Amino acid sequence: MSTTTELLRQGAELFPGEVVTTAHVRHLDLPLRAGQLALITLDNGFDHTKPTTFGPGSLLKLSAALDQVEAEAAEGAIVGVAITGKPFIFAVGADLKGVEILKEHADALAIGKGGHEVFKRIAALSVPSFAFYNGAAMGGGVEVGLHATYRTVSAGVPAFSLPEVFLGLVPGWGGCTLLPNLIGPSKAIKVIVENSMSQNKQLKGKDVFELGIADAIFEPADFLEQSLLWAAKVLTGEVTVEREAIDRGKAWDDAVAWGRLIADAKVHGAAPAAYKALDIIQQVKDADLQAGFDAEDAALADLIMSGELRSGIYAFNLVQRRAKRPVGAPDKSLARPVTKVGVVGAGLMASQLALLFARRLEVPVVLTDIDQERIDKGVGYVHAEIEKLLGKGRIGQDKANRLKGLVTGSLDKAAGFGDADFVIEAVFEEMGVKQTVFADLENVVSPTCVLATNTSSLSVTEMASKLKHPERVVGFHFFNPVAILPLLEIVRGERTDDAALATAFGVSRKLKKTSVLVKDAPAFVVNRILTRFMGEIQDIIDEGTPIATVEKGVEPLGLPMSPIVLLELVGPAIALHVSETLRDAFPERFTVSENLGKVVKAGKRGFYTWVDGKQVLDPEVLELLSFGDTVLTEEQVLNRALEAVAQEIGLMLEEGVVAEAQDIDLCMITGAGWPFHLGGITPYLDREGVSERVNGKPFLAPGVASVPA
Repeated sequence: MSTTTELLRQGAELFPGEVVTTAHVRHLDLPLRAGQLALITLDNGFDHTKPTTFGPGSLLKLSAALDQVEAEAAEGAIVGVAITGKPFIFAVGADLKGVEILKEHADALAIGKGGHEVFKRIAALSVPSFAFYNGAAMGGGVEVGLHATYRTVSAGVPAFSLPEVFLGLVPGWGGCTLLPNLIGPSKAIKVIVENSMSQNKQLKGKDVFELGIADAIFEPADFLEQSLLWAAKVLTGEVTVEREAIDRGKAWDDAVAWGRLIADAKVHGAAPAAYKALDIIQQVKDADLQAGFDAEDAALADLIMSGELRSGIYAFNLVQRRAKRPVGAPDKSLARPVTKVGVVGAGLMASQLALLFARRLEVPVVLTDIDQERIDKGVGYVHAEIEKLLGKGRIGQDKANRLKGLVTGSLDKAAGFGDADFVIEAVFEEMGVKQTVFADLENVVSPTCVLATNTSSLSVTEMASKLKHPERVVGFHFFNPVAILPLLEIVRGERTDDAALATAFGVSRKLKKTSVLVKDAPAFVVNRILTRFMGEIQDIIDEGTPIATVEKGVEPLGLPMSPIVLLELVGPAIALHVSETLRDAFPERFTVSENLGKVVKAGKRGFYTWVDGKQVLDPEVLELLSFGDTVLTEEQVLNRALEAVAQEIGLMLEEGVVAEAQDIDLCMITGAGWPFHLGGITPYLDREGVSERVNGKPFLAPGVASVPA
C-alpha cells in the first residue's frame, strides 16, 4: 500500500460526510488515426448545482483511475490521457467542509501532500496528458489541469479562478508553483493575488486562453469534439504548441514586489495568505518544482490551522449558505405575486431601484415625484443605464427595448400605483415626509399592496403608525451602489404581518439580494455598527489625535477603505443625520461631532482633496476644525474603536436586532464590504480577545470560526 493511499484513507476516515467525486475512465478512438485516448471524467453524480469537489475520498478515486491509465500507457494501449468534467463543471477545488473539521497540523499537512502526490502522477504519465476545461474551474480544479501537458478551455466557461487567498489559503496543489512557470510571475500574481483579493474576481474562458493558461479555445457547443480533434493534431505533430519564454531575471523579482504592494494595499499585512503565496512564487523562480510543492504543503498546513482561514471559510459559508436561507423569514407560500412596482421619488437612489426592479423582476415599474421634470430625469437615467448595458453587450436590442418600455413615470399616484403590488419610497430621510408619503399611498393602492421604505435609520413602526393598515409596511433597506452591494436589510415593524414580510423576502430573492431579517431598531445593523465605529474614530480625531495616526491605527483591519474615505463616500450630511438619529436613541454611547457639523455646514464632501493626482487633507476643511490635545497611539486608536464596536454588537444581540452573531457578520460582509479574511467582524473580535474583554464572553462558540478544540 502506498504512502499516498494511506494518507488519503486516513483523511477519508476524518471526513465521512464527503460527497465523493468519481473519476470515470472511458476510451475513445481519436480522429486522424492518432490512436486511442483515455478520457477521465470527474463527476460527483449530481447536476451542475452541486459542483464537483476534491476531498480525500475523491482523490483516492482519481488515484485509482491514474493506476489504470498508467498501466495502459505502459502497455502501449493508449497514446494520451485527458481529464474533463461533468456538464457545466470541470471541478471547483478542495471540499471546504473537510478542511473545517481538521484539528491537527499533521492532518492538514496530509491533505496538502495527498493532493500533490495524486496530481503529480498526471505530469509523470509516460504519454502526453490533456486537461479539457469544459466548465467552471476553481482552486484544485484549476490546479489538476495545470499538471497536464496541454490544456483547452471552453469559450463558455463562466468562472475560472484560484480563490484561495480570498479565503485565507494559498493555491496549495501546484498553483503557486506551476502557474508562474507556465505564464510568468506577473500574470500568475494577477490570478493568484490581485483577482483573489478583488472580491474573488473570476476569469472567463477567453481570459484563460489569452493569459496562456489554456493552449486552445473552442465553442461550448462542440467543445469536447474539437478538443479531441486538437489533441489528435498535437499527438500527430500537425499542431505544435509554443509558449512564451519566462524571464527569470529582474522581471520576476519586480513582479513579486508588485504583488506585495497589492497585498499591502488590500490588507496592510493583516492577513498572511497573500504574502505566503508570494513567498512561494519567489522561491520557484529557479523552477525547482518539488521545492515549490513542499513549500505549498507547509503553507497550506499552517494556514489551515490558523484563525484567519477558519474566519474566511466561516464568511464563505455565510454568503453561500446562510444567505440563501434567511433566518426568521416567513414561509414562502405566504408571499403575494408582484406584477407591478411603484417607486416614490425619482432621484439617484430611486432611479437605481427602478432599474434593478425592471431588470430582475421584468414587470412594469412606475416612478413618481413632485414635478414632471424630476420624473423625466429619473426615467431618463434608467433608460441611459439600459443603453450602457446594450453598448457593453450585456443585453440585446430586444431586451433593451423591453426594459425601457417597462419603466415609466407618472405625476398621478392613483393612475401610476392603483394596480401596483409593491411600492417602495426613496424620498428625503425625514419622518414627517415619509409618513405623508405613506398616507397618500394608502389612499390610492390596493388593500394587498405592500408598502416598503428604503429608510436607513428611521423607525418603520413609527412610519406606519398613522395608517389604517400598518401591517402592510416593511423596511427594505438597500445599500449604495444598489447594483453592486448585495445586502438588503428587511425590517419587520411591530405590526408588519407575515404576508407583507414574505412578499418582501420573495421580491428580494428575485432581485438576487442577500436578505437579513432585522428588528425595527435605530439604524438597523450596518449603519448602527458603522456609525458607532465612525463616531469613535471622529471623537478620537476631535480630541487631538492626528488623522494620519488614526488612519494608520485601523489599517490592521484591512478595510476596503479608510474611515475618512468612507465618510466621503457615504456623504458627511448623511453620516451626520444617522449619528443624530442614534444620539437621540442612545445618548450615552453615540455622539454628534461638532467638527462633522462644520464640514456639512460648509458644504464640503469630506476631509480630503486631490492635488497633482494625490489625495491630501483639504486645508480649507482643516481651517474649519478645532481639536483637543489628547493624542493616542495607533494601538490605542484600534483598541478603542474595536471595544466600541464589540460593545455595540453585544447590545444589539441582547436586543434581538438579528437572530445571531452570524447575521451581523453577513450584514457587514455584504453591506459594508467588511473583509472576508476577518470573517466579517465577530470572529476577529473573538480572536483578538476584545469580545471577552468588553462583554465577558466570545460572540461565537469554539470551532464556528476557529480551529475546533
